[in-house]
Amino acid sequence: MASASLEDAQLLRVGDLAARTGTSPRMLRYYENKGLIEAERSSSGQRLFDPAAADQVHHIRMLLAAGLPTRAISELLGCIHDPGRLEPCAVPLLVDHLRAYDSQIAELVSTRETLQGLIVSSTPGSKLSRDFASQ
Repeated sequence: MASASLEDAQLLRVGDLAARTGTSPRMLRYYENKGLIEAERSSSGQRLFDPAAADQVHHIRMLLAAGLPTRAISELLGCIHDPGRLEPCAVPLLVDHLRAYDSQIAELVSTRETLQGLIVSSTPGSKLSRDFASQ
């Protein structure tokens, strides 16, 4: 029984993990719900995280900042062994997402050009028309 208490003392409560990572407890619960991090439960039902979960949270936040959805992140977590660096196993999924973003960018550029054309054709001779025509 004493060893269980000792183990619990080494684990982090959700608030402690939040403080270490700069992530809200709500987001940590979301990550846990999505299977991105794991928590044990204390006898009173509190979430308890291994201290290594802080590194996992930093990886998750890095991948989110790169625009990846949580479903893709769950696939990539096994490809992270060093902080800030993904193993080659991540490349195919990253390439797929990069292509998808390139496609979205191309669609947005096309939409912008269409809107620009509508503005120019709707306001002949105005300063607004000249401003957009020069872009």
